[in-house]
Amino acid sequence: MRASDADRDRVADRLREALAEGRITPEEHAERIDAVYNAKTYADLEPVLSDLPPEHEARPRVDLRKAEEPLAPPAPQSPNLVAIFSGVERKGRWLVEPTTNISCVFGGADLDFRQAVLSRSEVSVNITCVFGGVNMVVPPGVRVVGANTVIFGGNDLPEDDIADPDAPVIRITGTVLFGGVSVTRRAIGDKKRRRDRHHEIHQLHREHHQELRERRRELREDIRERRDERRDRLRELRRERRG
Repeated sequence: MRASDADRDRVADRLREALAEGRITPEEHAERIDAVYNAKTYADLEPVLSDLPPEHEARPRVDLRKAEEPLAPPAPQSPNLVAIFSGVERKGRWLVEPTTNISCVFGGADLDFRQAVLSRSEVSVNITCVFGGVNMVVPPGVRVVGANTVIFGGNDLPEDDIADPDAPVIRITGTVLFGGVSVTRRAIGDKKRRRDRHHEIHQLHREHHQELRERRRELREDIRERRDERRDRLRELRRERRG
């Protein structure tokens, strides 16, 4: 039987849902969409959905926003965010890939997960940050796990507010050098004053600069002690030769 445009559109909607749920990859989604719009009969459409659950049995995607009406899945975006002497942000309704990579060099990144759609129940945010910082906002009911390495910096993570073992998880990985990761928990609509946020950022920078000054001071003292030791040793050698 010949397939109509409405049939092809319905199958395309199923594929977009499968992409948002993490059942297929973006590459598989692109290949199947091409097959859908080239299909002429129902027999051509059936293989596209053969390995996906029936529509009435499909599990809902992990959506951090509790909407009264179902929304179309957000379009995929690049999972790589780079900020070099600048800033980068993700906010609003966006699709969180299984791994989001953030690279900051003298820059910062702001990620707001309150209206985000997770591609799976546990996602990772891999951070490589040198002289910078990453600020994240998560809604209530989401577990944040810090598994990253911090050198001359720090993690500021909220305490768990849920005991559900099946709660969505955002796992932080990577390495932060002379920087920090700050995660706050706020519900949608709970706006934080910009002045307070700027104050926190400036406070973090002041702490980092203070750590740098302390480290430089320790290095100078170590160099001075080694120089004094060498001078004392030379004096002893001279006295031994004269004696």
